[in-house]
Amino acid sequence: MFTSHAQRTPATAGASRATGADRTDGAPGAGGPPAPTPPSTRAGWERLKRRLTPYGFLSPTGVLLAILMLTPIVMVIWYSLLDGVITTKNSAFVGFANYTEVLTDPVFWTAARNTLVFTTVSVVAHFAIGLGFAMLLNTPLLSHRVKAFFRVIYVLPWLFTVAIIAVLWRLLLNPNGVVNYLLGTVGLTDGQTEWLANPSTALAAVTFINIWAGYPFFMISLLAGLQGIPRDLYEAARVDGATPFQQFRNVTVPQLRPIIVSMALLDFIWTTQQFALIWMTTGGGPINATEMLSTFTYKLAFSRYEFSVASASAVVVLLASMVLAFFYVRHQKARD
Repeated sequence: MFTSHAQRTPATAGASRATGADRTDGAPGAGGPPAPTPPSTRAGWERLKRRLTPYGFLSPTGVLLAILMLTPIVMVIWYSLLDGVITTKNSAFVGFANYTEVLTDPVFWTAARNTLVFTTVSVVAHFAIGLGFAMLLNTPLLSHRVKAFFRVIYVLPWLFTVAIIAVLWRLLLNPNGVVNYLLGTVGLTDGQTEWLANPSTALAAVTFINIWAGYPFFMISLLAGLQGIPRDLYEAARVDGATPFQQFRNVTVPQLRPIIVSMALLDFIWTTQQFALIWMTTGGGPINATEMLSTFTYKLAFSRYEFSVASASAVVVLLASMVLAFFYVRHQKARD
């Protein structure tokens, strides 16, 4: 309880004069000295400010994410529940009818199977080729100049854009191209194979092109991981009599496991969404031989103008991608 001015002792009155300016500045127009803020309330405000400060810095990014990512996703989900969206003025709510149409379409399952084969083979090949080249570039048997030369050669596919890669391989795989000439010269083919136009070879051809274009990403990441393994581990393994294969299995693979799992999950997510390479080489043909979920959804929207069904297909692909993303995030949290 505060005492009145007349009841104050000389000591408290002097203290009030010493701090009177500060108090009147903090309460303009007040008739008397402002009531001091209780220490517990002031400390609570300080704690609240400290907690809210990081969110204040993150708020611009959060607003951008909401506008650029969440809003389109919500719109696509809403479109998937309507009939004749965009093409008609008053779209009717049809519930999950578009999902039923997508999931009963045999072309959708053909695209899903092609996507699974294309993605699985690409990821496994990316890992195998990337690890092989990374170990070659990390070996002490080669000089620095030789390693630098091979680094340039191996990284070259990564420097090309998807458009250049598509045009390049369409020329190479042409019936009159270099690939047919070389294979025909050694007697492996008749020299006139339509690699991208034959339903029996088109999927293998586009998978090969994707492998060629994507292995440098694995190679660079695994090479960085190999160079981070302490040499003491290999020396200890050699002292214990471990063979090179045992050193690879018991030292190299365990040390690279976190990188391998992260890269494999990321590559799986990216490859399932591959669109440009397929579209510019085969367009999903011939006869749906290279149809992927991405090209199937694109054709629904921009060739058949069935935006509602295309939205339902996009939501299905989104859910599948979220499953993969869940495992990736879970792995990253386990590493931390």
